[in-house]
Amino acid sequence: MNIAIIIAGGTGQRMEKEIPKQFLHVEDKPVIIYTLEAFQKHPDIDEIGVVCIVGWHEMLSAYARQFQITKLKWIVNGGSCGQESIYNGLQEAQKRYDKKDLILIHDAIRPMVSQDIITDCIIQCRKYGSAISAVPCTTAVLEYADAEKTITRNEIDRNKLAMTQTPQAFPLETLVWAHEEAAKRGITQSVASCTLLAELGKELYFSLGSETNIKLTTQADLEIFKALLHVKNRENRG
Repeated sequence: MNIAIIIAGGTGQRMEKEIPKQFLHVEDKPVIIYTLEAFQKHPDIDEIGVVCIVGWHEMLSAYARQFQITKLKWIVNGGSCGQESIYNGLQEAQKRYDKKDLILIHDAIRPMVSQDIITDCIIQCRKYGSAISAVPCTTAVLEYADAEKTITRNEIDRNKLAMTQTPQAFPLETLVWAHEEAAKRGITQSVASCTLLAELGKELYFSLGSETNIKLTTQADLEIFKALLHVKNRENRG
């Protein structure tokens, strides 16, 4: 089986909105529903689980019924950080799925994820044992040289860099091992599944990403999403 675990446990403080950014409405639909629809639509996704901010479970369930997200099978509480939220989802997954089943971890606030990205993530994970959606770094990258972040001396070779996104896919047993091993080593603030596995010395493989697979972190990101959505809707109308 291929299971998508959607991480929607954050409060979205940088968006400076009164409600969590994953529940903001764009074109009369919550952001998280756009994300869920992408995995609902994909023929190779069997089930969906959501790690949700406390207090929003009933609202999410109501939206899922309204927009016919029938693959959504469970919702659990988010944690105090992203790493903890993912582990909460994995603990629920262990109760439901085989250790060899593939888990696709995806940010609820990446609503423009495409069918091709999901497909390639599954394919590469089946082939290599991991798949990290990513795009090549195309801009010049400089390293801060002081704490005030005003001085720089070193350029980093962008040809050796990739900008990671989600989904990120692994067998369930790999992710469970990683989080249990991290707990033993005192690793508690890894920012993503890929960084956690990298900290533990695991070799990782990239899969297809896209510049349009944006993460909605700021108000500017939200405006970009609206523009991309208008283009997509116009193309669909044909």
